[in-house]
Amino acid sequence: MIEHPGVVFKDGPSGRRAAIAFGPDVWEVVKVLRETDERGPTAVVASGEILALPEAKVRVAMHYYASFPEEIDAEVAQADEESEAAEAAWHAERRLLA
Repeated sequence: MIEHPGVVFKDGPSGRRAAIAFGPDVWEVVKVLRETDERGPTAVVASGEILALPEAKVRVAMHYYASFPEEIDAEVAQADEESEAAEAAWHAERRLLA
C-alpha cells in the first residue's frame, strides 16, 4: 500500500482483492476503462464519470494495474465468466417459460 497510495485490500468470496479506498475494486475500474469508447486522457475522464470517481482515483487504479496486470486481468476474466454464466442461465430460464 506504500507503493500505491489510495489502494486498499478487501476480503470477500473471491479472496483478497485490490480496491480504491472508499471506492470500487481496481478490476472494476480497469474493466470500465477498457469498455469505454474513449481513449487516452478522455477515457480517464469518461470512466470517472461512469463510476462517479474523481480522475485521480481512476489514475490510482491505472497505476496499480500497471504494476500487477496479471492479478487484475484474472479478476476481470473471472467477472466476465460469472457474468456470461448468469446471462446463459437467464436465457435458459426464459426458454423454459416461453
